Amino acid sequence: MTPPVGTDPPLRPMLQRDNVFRALGMVLERDEPGEAVISMQVREDMLNGFAITHGGLVFALADTAFAIACNEDEEVTVAAGADIAFLASTRLGQTLTAHARRRALVGRAGLYDVTITDETGAVVAEFRGRSLTTRRSTAHPSATTQGQER
Repeated sequence: MTPPVGTDPPLRPMLQRDNVFRALGMVLERDEPGEAVISMQVREDMLNGFAITHGGLVFALADTAFAIACNEDEEVTVAAGADIAFLASTRLGQTLTAHARRRALVGRAGLYDVTITDETGAVVAEFRGRSLTTRRSTAHPSATTQGQER
């Protein structure tokens, strides 16, 4: 799904409906099966009381890249859990990039790593996400199978 050079990848319906993606000004840079790259510029409303990027927003960036990487077919895949290690703080005006990669996929369970870097390429956080593929269709993401979410 890599677009021609000089164009942005098309947004899948999942991202077209993602209010957080839009609200935080995230930009999709790569969208391929098992891999995604997105970026976000740190704004003033993203800073905590110490004038550094709020950790929850760094997590949101990583979690969104994870979601893109693990939703590659017609079945909805959700997070079963995630952990993040914050390695360096970032500040107003910096651009953060999250690069998600699939590490393993066994049955309905997946394991993904996301590296978050700043505009210099320095690693600022590492995220590991565990996914679970549901029995819901991306065509009807809110529908459940016999009342079961997973």
